[in-house]
Amino acid sequence: METNLTSQRKKDHIDLAFLSQTVERDTRFYYEPFLSAHPLNESIPKTVIAGKTLSMPLWISSMTGGTEKAGIINKNLAKACREFGMGIGLGSCRIILTDNAYLGDFNIRKYLGDDLPLFANLGIAQVEELLEKNKLELIGELIRKVEADGLIIHVNPLQEWLQPEGDLIRFSPIDTIKRLLDKVDVKIIVKEVGQGFGPRSFRELFQLPVEAIEFGAHGGTNFSALELHRQEEQTKNQLEPLAMIGHSATEMMDYANQALDELGSRALCRNIIASGGVKNFLDGYYLIRTSKANSVYAQASAFLKHATGEYEQLKTYCELQRKGLQTCYQYLEIKTA
Repeated sequence: METNLTSQRKKDHIDLAFLSQTVERDTRFYYEPFLSAHPLNESIPKTVIAGKTLSMPLWISSMTGGTEKAGIINKNLAKACREFGMGIGLGSCRIILTDNAYLGDFNIRKYLGDDLPLFANLGIAQVEELLEKNKLELIGELIRKVEADGLIIHVNPLQEWLQPEGDLIRFSPIDTIKRLLDKVDVKIIVKEVGQGFGPRSFRELFQLPVEAIEFGAHGGTNFSALELHRQEEQTKNQLEPLAMIGHSATEMMDYANQALDELGSRALCRNIIASGGVKNFLDGYYLIRTSKANSVYAQASAFLKHATGEYEQLKTYCELQRKGLQTCYQYLEIKTA
């Protein structure tokens, strides 16, 4: 039997050799194959977010709710988080803020378990409105009914500005977040939604006592571009250049590191969720290892693609992500400038 397997393997090598010629290489890493054995599960360091420990430094970015497939998708994602030790943010919970008709789509703690972080999610416009109407108790109620560890605030002024039925943001988001932090005792994660943000925003955010900052960088799902596709053709064509502005996750990590160096002990937030255009585990590993903060990386659409059907498909995707990360931590070192 062993002889037959060896023979088949050698035949595969001959047949596939011409298909396996190297076309390009990833120049971000030193590959050091002589210094480690094959990786085991413990080769991936554990990471703590919101006081809970992740076995993989991977966060599932805010997803969906209130649609036909949302319940299945969120259940599958929660099961994957539990099996592989990842954190997760819910999609916008606006739809269940005052009405529980779709609560089942978001009620995933029972699949996730108690040991991993789960965050509810509201837009900056909704937070602004709750502050103005003195209805902040609704945030506490939302967190309790989905059994979340805290609240993600997605900051999306460009998306709202380009959305046909978008909300008007009347105050600067940083001031709204400060006002909220003064009034509630809730763990807050702040994120963008597809453009990312620049160095001045980082310096302001790092000085706030938020749990984490998520990039939402340019390069992943671009919600401003999405909204333009919902517009009339003339509007879309004229305003489309706005969807092309933003910052990549790599640029943003540089901005974050610079801000942390400048602020020193004045930086109250020390956790980063690097998201936006993270195509694979190599991108995620690079961002984590170049960060000066406690960091994980996040994906959204990649998980969504595998979560719409049977759980086994999503499980296989997560297993391969883990295998890739194990390889990275065992054999790859970051090239420094």
